[in-house]
Amino acid sequence: VQLQASGGGLVQAGGSLRLSCVVSGIIFRMSDMNWYRQARGKERELVATSTSGGNVNYADSVKGRFDISRDNVKNTVYLQMHDLKPEDTAVYYCHARSAVRRNYWGQGTLVTVSS
Repeated sequence: VQLQASGGGLVQAGGSLRLSCVVSGIIFRMSDMNWYRQARGKERELVATSTSGGNVNYADSVKGRFDISRDNVKNTVYLQMHDLKPEDTAVYYCHARSAVRRNYWGQGTLVTVSS
């Protein structure tokens, strides 16, 4: 199983970025997909969820600014981030919970938001 995240980078406050995570080795359309992030010195936190049933959920801190979406043909989950703030600076991780309830993590992609 592989989760390959990409799209991180350096952006000014107020800017936008789109993260992508390409998944292989599991039945993507039957998996719940999540984006987590971990800022330096802090615990990893759940940012956004896209369930296999089509539901989406967001952390309060990103509601209205972030949008999670998925392409079940391309086996890819996206995180579109708008109006980025310095406090969004973190390593962002793609996470999959497969149909048989196993957990898989991607390698992380760094997002740095400058003020």
